[in-house]
Amino acid sequence: MDNNTVKILQFVVTNEEGGIRLDQFLAGKLPDASRSFLQKKIKEGMVLVDGRETKSGCKLVEGNTVQIAVEPPKELTVEPENIPLDILYEDEDIIVINKPKQMVVHPAPGHYSGTMVNALLYHCKDSLSGINGVLRPGIVHRIDQDTTGAVVVCKNDYAHRFIAEQLKEHSITRTYHAIVQNHVVQEEGTIESTLGRHPVDRKKMAMNVKNGKRAVTHYKVLDPLNGKFTYICCNLETGRTHQIRVHMASIGNPILGDAIYGPAKCPFHLTGQTLHAKTLGLIHPRTGKYVEFDAPLPEYFEKLLMKLK
Repeated sequence: MDNNTVKILQFVVTNEEGGIRLDQFLAGKLPDASRSFLQKKIKEGMVLVDGRETKSGCKLVEGNTVQIAVEPPKELTVEPENIPLDILYEDEDIIVINKPKQMVVHPAPGHYSGTMVNALLYHCKDSLSGINGVLRPGIVHRIDQDTTGAVVVCKNDYAHRFIAEQLKEHSITRTYHAIVQNHVVQEEGTIESTLGRHPVDRKKMAMNVKNGKRAVTHYKVLDPLNGKFTYICCNLETGRTHQIRVHMASIGNPILGDAIYGPAKCPFHLTGQTLHAKTLGLIHPRTGKYVEFDAPLPEYFEKLLMKLK
């Protein structure tokens, strides 16, 4: 490893972290890096445990020293890509996209192409707000890679600030539809907690952790389905990372397909969680009037609902 061209990051395994895999450990320390990116680093010999190369599945013990060689940051440019977008609404200030599964909202380590931002740069050209920098033009909020549904993007800085303020005040309407595991005991309810990064697995979020932020989810049963699964809607009072996924898992109803907060094995061939951002409502930055957008359920979601009835 050439120290003139790379930076060496070093971590010492704590008692709490003992027993976890090397790739999982690094994912916790470098939450912006994808697991596949880290596994590639390990395979290339760019990660050492106590000075030796090893494999991704190596189980760490307390006191291990883990070093990873990281290339210096490059000045990144995000290229426009001709990727079709399902546009729910567009005007001179905002564009609302119905995001599909497996599309990342903005570039990040391991995902520098094929993102929603790449597609937006092709579609909108230079008409995107610049507040969030070169990697996140126009992006004022986001949803997970395998969550589908409505995302609003801002086409100028005024609209960005206007909508960001609504997000800060929790005044935007955000209704999600989901299929969860098991029978939901109460037909409707509210889950309130603090939510923050998991103390060990930094890829996950956890309830009631130190320095967590207030998180409130209101849920309602839409259809009890077959008793083994339940169709619900959730209204977000706050919008924390993985909020619905963590909250529903906390009451024994993890979202179907969510291998992070639910069972590792899914009885259906799914790609990630069955969670869809159905309705998005906000005050329009130019007219000052409330507008609401509805994203139709994805085809796979509709078919699954019919199968589970």
